[in-house]
Amino acid sequence: IPSNGSLWSPPRSYIYQKRWVKLDADYLRYFDNEKDTYSKRLIPVSSISRVTSVGDQKFEVITNNRNFVFRAESDADRNEWIRTLQQIAEERKSKAPERTSMSLATDSATEPADKSGFLELRGFKHKLFVVVAGDKVFLYKNAEDYRLGIGITYIEMNVGNVKEVDRRAFDLTTPYRIFSFSADSEQEKEEWMEAMQQSIAEALSNSEVAERIWAVESNRSCADCGSPKPDWASINLCVVICKRCAGEHRGLGPGITKVRSLKMDRKVWTEELIKLFQQFGNAMANEFWAANVPPSEAIGPTSSSQERRRFLIAKYREGKYRHYHPLFGNQEELDRALCVAVTTSDLKETQALLFCGASVTCDTGDSECPTPLALAERSGQRLQMEFLLHNKTSELRGLPSALLCRAEFSRRWCTLQDGVLSYYENDRNAVPNGEIRVEEIVCLPSFFLPHRIESTFEVYTEAERLYLFGLESPDSAREWLKSIAKSFVRPCAEELLALDFERLGRLHYKGGLTLERAQEGWFALASSTLHVCSEDGQRQEPLQLRKLQELCACPCPASRTPWLGGRGCAGRTLYIQGERKLDFLGWVHAIQKAAGSSGDTLSEQQLTESDVPLLVDRCIDYITQCGLTSEGIYRKSGQNSKTTSLLEVLQRDARRVRLKEGEHHVDDVANTLKRFFRDLGDGLFTRQWAPDWLWATALEDEEAKVSEYRQLLGALPPVNRATLKALINHLFRVQCFSGENQMNTHNLAIVFGPTLFQTDGKDYKAGRVVEDLINHYVEIFNVNDQEMKKQQDEITAIMKMREASSSGMQQAGDFICTVYLEEKKTETEQHVKIPATMTAEELTFEILDRRKIVMKEKDYWSCFEVNEREEA
Repeated sequence: IPSNGSLWSPPRSYIYQKRWVKLDADYLRYFDNEKDTYSKRLIPVSSISRVTSVGDQKFEVITNNRNFVFRAESDADRNEWIRTLQQIAEERKSKAPERTSMSLATDSATEPADKSGFLELRGFKHKLFVVVAGDKVFLYKNAEDYRLGIGITYIEMNVGNVKEVDRRAFDLTTPYRIFSFSADSEQEKEEWMEAMQQSIAEALSNSEVAERIWAVESNRSCADCGSPKPDWASINLCVVICKRCAGEHRGLGPGITKVRSLKMDRKVWTEELIKLFQQFGNAMANEFWAANVPPSEAIGPTSSSQERRRFLIAKYREGKYRHYHPLFGNQEELDRALCVAVTTSDLKETQALLFCGASVTCDTGDSECPTPLALAERSGQRLQMEFLLHNKTSELRGLPSALLCRAEFSRRWCTLQDGVLSYYENDRNAVPNGEIRVEEIVCLPSFFLPHRIESTFEVYTEAERLYLFGLESPDSAREWLKSIAKSFVRPCAEELLALDFERLGRLHYKGGLTLERAQEGWFALASSTLHVCSEDGQRQEPLQLRKLQELCACPCPASRTPWLGGRGCAGRTLYIQGERKLDFLGWVHAIQKAAGSSGDTLSEQQLTESDVPLLVDRCIDYITQCGLTSEGIYRKSGQNSKTTSLLEVLQRDARRVRLKEGEHHVDDVANTLKRFFRDLGDGLFTRQWAPDWLWATALEDEEAKVSEYRQLLGALPPVNRATLKALINHLFRVQCFSGENQMNTHNLAIVFGPTLFQTDGKDYKAGRVVEDLINHYVEIFNVNDQEMKKQQDEITAIMKMREASSSGMQQAGDFICTVYLEEKKTETEQHVKIPATMTAEELTFEILDRRKIVMKEKDYWSCFEVNEREEA
């Protein structure tokens, strides 16, 4: 109930002075006269506890901290002021709305000021306490008044402009007055100006929030009932809704939906949130939340409150109409996929993952970025950050059906006959509830949900429908899965049915020298092997996913699903693509999982083409290049925290890790390699054969001992055998530099004996085994002259490089290369010094930086090496 008029306000001496007083929903303010824009004093209405009459024409306003006495022109006028003040104060208390930024001093629930502190203001003898809060700047006599909430005035920043005057001074200009401020230092002045400029930007943008969000066509209608010009929103669900639906949203609770006004809740609408709503739009949100709404259950603009409530509970709290993500029900995979999605601009994927069960606070396994929010921040994905922040306390990720339990399946009688999978209410019904034609099936995955249904499998169709079936017996589930597979797999790919597959289906692919045209093929994923059959019945060599050199998603137009590219052994490259995003994403996540390390034994690691764990290869390669001459290499311990972090990253996906000099210390890498072998399940020598290796050290005849070692080497599993050879080869190189690194064969054996045999170091025989293997490396591992010459050449090159480095000369291995940008023309060439450790990615960025080319989000650059006349 706004009110204004003349009142007499007394100073401390109780000599009354006539003031013009204004009362609105937030403040009681008084001015010198009615023409003034800025008050002499303001009192938050929220701080008024009561108003009482104190004599002829006078009344007292009692706040939480201070009392104010006013005198009206008449008793009637006084009574009107008392009535109005009491009424508005009571309404504030009963409605308990969000407090204004002015009342933050008296209410700890309010947000803190954006900036506060003392500034000199021309016209005042003493410094004032100034507060920038949202789209206003408040002035207080001192910090105590700020704490009490009793101010001088506030300045609406939608009419403000900030201008620098000199080194410490700046002006805040409005159409009504110029406020000339002085700070204590130039830096303070810059900070104040920046804070006020941000306040101006916020004030101006707030007035345009609704129009900017309505600029997206789907946001012009309520996401729930379709009413036009919706002026409310759920900021965590990213839907724009009408006033009537907003009321029902509030009933769901803030854990489900956080309701804000587009026009009144100005503070919440940051630039990032507005952009999030512009990019998301009601259309994208409803593709997920309203993917399967029966016409009989939908609501409209004229629907009653009860109908709206029923619909919104089903839609958001129960997730009844959701478009299920392919990883639905698999918590570990959902969390892992979320960690990937937040580093991209794919908000739609993040929404589906988060609201199908992924945890917004899941452990990423990255010590530097432990949460998805931190990953998004490091990747510069500000809209992903905004979305995650608003869903940090959301209860939606724990929707009742995020993991299916037995009660959430509907028991149906199913038949598979004449190429049709039918499901009935029970075995007595003649008319099926629904049917799935087998020729429409594109993918069959199976998986296990602990403590839920014993075994489940999914059926994906060409119409992008997902059906989930569950049985209590794994054997029964496998029998159904095989039967359905036989019905929809074509004869050309029948041999895939003999596999114990985890995923089977149709995909498009291209590879080899025929990259122009994609062909359809049948794919089966069994453990970590991807089997492929072409339409002409030719079965290609299986792709060992753990041996992939590279695995990446390739861009594609928005209307198509992306490609997944994998480069395997011997340079073989395969690109696969699905016609439907729903089942293809399931393939992507399944292949990514199969291509990673799955356990703590050697055979479960990502491998090189020569069967050496990629983690071991990465560490050995780095130490060979950067640490062979490092004193005490392998004897010195690296930092425990860095070792732990590096080992976790390498074990999660060594394929994506590049160890670089300057970023990683050789002792940390060496310690990582030792810890890997010490913690290795079953050990490098295996529990079965380790005692025999130790026993062999007792043989006095060297030839007999070497022969025994060779027999034991042949008995090891192939991966263990290849890994042992790679490690001993590396240690052989290390001891060649013992003059610099002080690590001769004996010293290396002392370190690696207990590590490889996983003992406490008291058994000297463990060290003897390692020492014998290094000393007799050529005989035991049957190294031929060509291999030895190659190794000697590498050692010589490394020594030359280190000598050049220590003398201050250019490092051996650096060379000047001519690089062309897009075309081989003189004007496009750049001459670049390329160190041995430079990657293609680093070279590409170097060239783009030189040419001042800015990388945009959807730009993709490649680096090629061209051989001409045997010259690169």
